Amino acid sequence: MGGAVSAGEDNDELIDNLKEAQYIRTDLVEQAFRAIDRADYYLEEFKENAYKDLAWKHGNIHLSAPCIYSEVMEALDLQPGLSFLNLGSGTGYLSSMVGLILGPFGVNHGVELHSDVTEYAKQKLDVFIRTSDSFDKFDFCEPSFVTGNCLEISPDCCQYDRVYCGAGVQKEHEEYMKNLLKVGGILVMPLEEKLTKITRTGPSAWETKKILAVSFAPLVQPCRSESGQPRLVQLPPLAVRSLQDLARLAIRGSIKRAMRQEASRGGGLKSTPMFKRRRLRRRRMETIVFLDKEVFASRISNPSDDTSYEDAEEDRREVAERTLREAKPEPPVNFLRQRVLRLPLPDPLKYYLLYYREK
Repeated sequence: MGGAVSAGEDNDELIDNLKEAQYIRTDLVEQAFRAIDRADYYLEEFKENAYKDLAWKHGNIHLSAPCIYSEVMEALDLQPGLSFLNLGSGTGYLSSMVGLILGPFGVNHGVELHSDVTEYAKQKLDVFIRTSDSFDKFDFCEPSFVTGNCLEISPDCCQYDRVYCGAGVQKEHEEYMKNLLKVGGILVMPLEEKLTKITRTGPSAWETKKILAVSFAPLVQPCRSESGQPRLVQLPPLAVRSLQDLARLAIRGSIKRAMRQEASRGGGLKSTPMFKRRRLRRRRMETIVFLDKEVFASRISNPSDDTSYEDAEEDRREVAERTLREAKPEPPVNFLRQRVLRLPLPDPLKYYLLYYREK
């Protein structure tokens, strides 16, 4: 499934294509997609395919096409503080994007059938938390993953505000899925070859909307244990944050607010430019047009210009060199990390505030 938009050269270009095709329509969803590089969830030898609008599968590891994930994220109508259940959570790519929107007081649970994929998701989550430049830009709701068949969830589990199922749901399991929702909640799942959005409007009232035609592998039916009893899946408990963790959130939040206020007043906090630009020695070019990676330049003549062939050649060389330099972005500056490291606190406390991140 996929192929609805053109492939990108990198993650940002893929997101640009999804926006242009109207698969991504809201700022929250766009920010989440840009914050997490899809290629980070691929095995190294397959990363050249990461920015194509195609599903990818290797063994038990699977990623849906970007156009599917973007439709799912838009349909879920995510908001900070909600609870989310991902059935067939796979690599954790979708759960991590959702966590960027839910914030620190949301709930983010995933159920995955294959234990090796659960471990893969936990490894990818750990790498994201330790090394991603995006982690400090958001208040993150960390996903929790468990292994089991999502059709065997314990009947005494809590209900959720948002539920997504990443495998084809048979008609006989529709009611089971609906009962995982709170009143007012939204369920998105492939049902009868259609990606379907179901909103629970009352204890026994539902609104259903078909989003688009899809093709998903069906849910794996449960296997009974030797005793003939189902292997019930226990979802993670709804954990209460410790006072220490709440203090860390409050301190980080206060620093971010102070940084935003300084930026709004122009008080010294300046965003690092994406590209480093050098001023040209001469500025005779009036118009530069970039088309398909080629540079076309036109100039309005001036009687005082030196119109010699050598000067024209030099101008072209300077434009070409500038284009090459601008293609090499500078590493982003993590202002939150810089500010925390300057605090008059013991080093262990500073690194706790930074979640012991490597950069």
